[in-house]
Amino acid sequence: MAMKRISKELAAFKEEPPTTCTVGPAGEDVHHWLATLMGPEDSPYAGGCFKLDVHFPTDYPFKPPKVTFATRIYHPNIDAGGNISLDVLRDHWSPGLNISKILSSIYWLLMEPNADDNLVPEIAHLYKTDFARYAETAREWTQRFAM
Repeated sequence: MAMKRISKELAAFKEEPPTTCTVGPAGEDVHHWLATLMGPEDSPYAGGCFKLDVHFPTDYPFKPPKVTFATRIYHPNIDAGGNISLDVLRDHWSPGLNISKILSSIYWLLMEPNADDNLVPEIAHLYKTDFARYAETAREWTQRFAM
């Protein structure tokens, strides 16, 4: 089931590729994909190109893929290990979702962090209390690690 679904998603992605990201198998293993996500223009991540690892479980689409940032990023919902705090990758997963929708959700998370569902409390606190300093640091990290 997983192989058929993953192949179908790859074909759909190739047919109508989004402008904000790319994705495809990392090699021969169709369960491991690499993705790139462009930083949203109206965010501190503008101009950045972020690499992500996508690992599909053998029981996909009944379980969500494991998506992690390979590029370092300063964000309250993304920790130093690249783990992402995003509801559709946890408790709000549905087999009706696909990799395109997941990458779109991550893109929107870059535009609108959820400081209340954070993985990095220090960054979340800065986001809430001193947005200008948070944005400056996020821009610096984007220039340093994603360009």
